[in-house]
Amino acid sequence: MKKIQILGTGCPKCKKLAENAEIAAKDLGIEYSLEKITEISEIMKFGVMMTPALAIDGQVKSVGKVISPDEIKKMLM
Repeated sequence: MKKIQILGTGCPKCKKLAENAEIAAKDLGIEYSLEKITEISEIMKFGVMMTPALAIDGQVKSVGKVISPDEIKKMLM
């Protein structure tokens, strides 16, 4: 199972990134869990200074932008 984490305070961009991540995982037909990390102190533990950010299995893959479902699919494979 893939662990997808959205790092952000809940802004519209964060919500769109979460939506895109769900689309990507569902399109691939993989098992996943989606976690939204909104606490600034927790986000900083990842070394992230700009949101939204995407982490997969604890590794930060994207910072400061909303990436497309197709880009996320490549990261999940």
